[in-house]
Amino acid sequence: MSSMHSSSFDIRQLEAFAAVISAGSVTGAARLLGRSQPAVTRLIQDLEADIGYALLHRSGPRITPTSRGVLFHSEVERHLASLTHIRERAEAIGRDEPPTLTIAATPSLAAGVLPQALAAVAPDLIPRHLHVQALAAENVVQAVLARSADFGIASLPLEHPGLEIHWIAEAPCVVAISASDPLADRDVVRLADLVDRRIITLANPYRLRHRVDEALERAGISPNRIIDVNASLTALSLVRAGLGVGIVEPATVVGVPLEGVVMRVLDHTIPFLFGAISPAALPLTSTITAVIEAARAVALAMPGCRLFDSSGAEALADTVYGQTPRPEGAPA
Repeated sequence: MSSMHSSSFDIRQLEAFAAVISAGSVTGAARLLGRSQPAVTRLIQDLEADIGYALLHRSGPRITPTSRGVLFHSEVERHLASLTHIRERAEAIGRDEPPTLTIAATPSLAAGVLPQALAAVAPDLIPRHLHVQALAAENVVQAVLARSADFGIASLPLEHPGLEIHWIAEAPCVVAISASDPLADRDVVRLADLVDRRIITLANPYRLRHRVDEALERAGISPNRIIDVNASLTALSLVRAGLGVGIVEPATVVGVPLEGVVMRVLDHTIPFLFGAISPAALPLTSTITAVIEAARAVALAMPGCRLFDSSGAEALADTVYGQTPRPEGAPA
């Protein structure tokens, strides 16, 4: 059985390992790090000796990570990023500037909400170093829980005791159509109009996709041609290429309009539910507070969007599980 030595890792070992994985070879890693090839090889060997198991498969010049190496690499990346952020925050403290900020958001919200929200924040509140991570919704939640992100915007469900939920929004999905499509002449597109069409939509069965499938089933439509994607911008690009019609959330269509693609209202309401989160019990900086409020305003500007009271677990559960949530400000 392998055993890890009690000594802590040398940061140079971790940097060498990350560089080898990134470059795919020791030679490439040495070039990235400005070190000699033997020096990088020795750092990797020392790291493997310290950790007690092989991280790399070596076959001549070709190097691939072992299964353990793949898992370890994700930890190394997170650790190196954390050290970078600590360095940036220390510098910001020394300059009496806003601290480094890391925001995690799903690709659609990172593209469709976050840019406008950040642009609305006072310039003196934007830190010198700002990190934006576009992640799957589940990974946004994990990043905020692990505090590797200071703030997140993701689709529901977001129920977790380690999260502070600042607002929840619901916006109806839209249909994205090529501007040359005959359906583009209509203000409202019926789901029934899509019965013989290839449908392009999101893939995640635990987020928006199941609501799309439910709406199609209620309309008596069983599409035999579907393209599913993991980002709405990909769906819009496929629509523009004439590969089908898209049923997507509105954030990307509104925030990142594509020439040749038009957005139309659907005759069935398919709710896209999303919210803003931060680590529970962690004081918010002025910057985070400003971004949360700005993102709220951008979300509310989407067609048909409304906000809900997220102060109680019951309201959150209602929103997640498809019951009728209570609009913000409405009597209990």
